[in-house]
Amino acid sequence: MGRQVKGLLYFFITDILYSLRIFWFILLSILVLSLTISYFLLNVENGAYYFGFSFPIYIYCGILGFLTVKESIPFSLKMGAVRKNLFISIGLFFLGLAFAKAVIANSIHTLTLAFTKRAGMHTFEFIHPAQILEDTWLNRVIIDTAIMVFMLAVMFIVGLLFYKYGLLGGGSVVGLSAVVLLVGIAQGWLIDYMIELYAAIDMLFFIQMLVGAIIIYCISFLFLRKITTVKVK
Repeated sequence: MGRQVKGLLYFFITDILYSLRIFWFILLSILVLSLTISYFLLNVENGAYYFGFSFPIYIYCGILGFLTVKESIPFSLKMGAVRKNLFISIGLFFLGLAFAKAVIANSIHTLTLAFTKRAGMHTFEFIHPAQILEDTWLNRVIIDTAIMVFMLAVMFIVGLLFYKYGLLGGGSVVGLSAVVLLVGIAQGWLIDYMIELYAAIDMLFFIQMLVGAIIIYCISFLFLRKITTVKVK
């Protein structure tokens, strides 16, 4: 069991390295471009440039969670992976990836702010959910890890729905969720909930989000335990 889990983790990590390099190259290039623009804004009255470093990472994790079902699961099963080991490996991979990306992203965040402060570039500012609370490195890491694991788990479940039940099954669930969302916005209760949540949000909320994401991922085993290499269309 342990040897197969290690092998699967190695496969997941090596399989994602290329896309990670491309993603970080693009993201860091955008950061450099943003700093350049901020430098030229120094001569502009009330000039300011805001950059959300973590938000593209959240989107990347959502896409990765969905694609993991399509690309990694069939190959792993063909190579003889036991479904229980596959479930454990993907869970550890998601947790490890989210934590590593959170540490790297927020270390770059801290170093960049130190550079802009030393260079006197007051026009550049990061946007991060931690600013709702106390904007520290540790808080940012916890918040980013929670959100990334949540995105990975939710989109992994969505990917499994499409994989097992085809476009009709997966599309029905996504469509129903979209309808509930639109009804909530139209009736106002969703907006009221978001306002109340924003007013009462604290670090406990993000810890609960992380726990909730783990529970959501555990539910995926109900779909994963009988999954085959045949994808329903």
